[in-house]
Amino acid sequence: MAPQVALGLPPPFGPDPALLAIAVIADLAVGDPANPAHPVRLMGTTLAWGERALRRMGADGYGGGIALFVVLAAFWTGATVALVAGAARLSPWLARGLHLVLLYSLLALGDLLRHGGQVEAALARGDLAGARRAVSRLVGRDTDRMDAGACRRAVMESLSENLTDGFVSPIFWYLLAGLPGIVLFKVVSTMDSMVGYRTARYLRFGWCGARLDDGMNWLPARATWLLLAAAAVVIPGCSARAAMAVGWRQHGVLPSPNSGWPEAATAGAIQRRLVGPVWSGGRLVTELWLGDPSCPPAESAADYRRARSLVVACGVLAAALGIVASI
Repeated sequence: MAPQVALGLPPPFGPDPALLAIAVIADLAVGDPANPAHPVRLMGTTLAWGERALRRMGADGYGGGIALFVVLAAFWTGATVALVAGAARLSPWLARGLHLVLLYSLLALGDLLRHGGQVEAALARGDLAGARRAVSRLVGRDTDRMDAGACRRAVMESLSENLTDGFVSPIFWYLLAGLPGIVLFKVVSTMDSMVGYRTARYLRFGWCGARLDDGMNWLPARATWLLLAAAAVVIPGCSARAAMAVGWRQHGVLPSPNSGWPEAATAGAIQRRLVGPVWSGGRLVTELWLGDPSCPPAESAADYRRARSLVVACGVLAAALGIVASI
C-alpha cells in the first residue's frame, strides 16, 4: 500500500514517486536553489522573529523553546497545506509543480557535494588558505591549524553526517507523512541548527529543538549506516563488512546519538580513519579517531574521491528505495 493511502493523505500532499525522482535528480544536478524565498531561509527568518518575541516576553527557558516549536510547526505545515490546496483548486498541475518545488528545495545532498568540491579544488591548486575558508562553511571548528589532510577529513565527516539529516531523513519523513512530514522535519532541523546549542543562552531554550532533531533522525541515521554498507559493495576500494563492523562498534564514540552511525560507517567503508585532532575556540577539544586503528588517516585526494563516491551511491540507493516505497 502506498504511504499516502496508509496515512490518508490526498494526492496533492502525499508522497509522489515521479516528483521524488525529479527532485532528487535536480538536487544532485543543480544543487540547492539560491534565492531569498528558499523555504529553509524563510523558516530561519520566522524562527529568529519568534525567538526575539518569546525572549521579550520572558519565555527564554524550556517553555519558550517548546512554544517556538509549536508555533513554527503549526505555521509552516499549515502554510504548506494551504498553498498546495489553493493551487490544486486552480489546477492539479499547478499543485504538482508547487509540490515539486518544495520537495526539491528541502533536499540538500547536491549542495553539500558542491561545497566539498570547492575544498578539493582549492587543495588541487595548492591553495590551503582557500581550502580552509571553504571548510569553514561546512564545519564549526577552527580551520587555521588544518593541513590538507585535516581539510579533507572535515569534508568527509560533513558529507557522511549530513547525508542523514540533509537527504535520508527528509526522504524518510516525506515517505511517512508527505509534504507536511518533510516540512515538519525541516522546521525541527532548522531549530537545531539555530538554537540547539549547549551554551548558557540556548541550553534550555534550544533543548526542545535539539531533542526533537535527535528523535527525528534516530531511525534514518541507523538506516544510513546500513545503506552505506550496501553502497560500499559497488564502490572500488570500499568494504561493506568494515562499514558494518566499525559503524556498530564506534557509533557511540561521538557525543551525538546519531552522527556516529554514518561517520563511523564511512570510516570503515573507505578503510581510513576520520576526525583526528579538532580545535575550537583556540583549544584542542578532541583527539579521537573513527575507524579501524590499523588503517591510516584519510588525507589524500583519492580518499576524498572514494568517500564522495560512497556518499553519492548511498544517496542514490536511498532515493531509489524511497521511490519504490512510494509507488
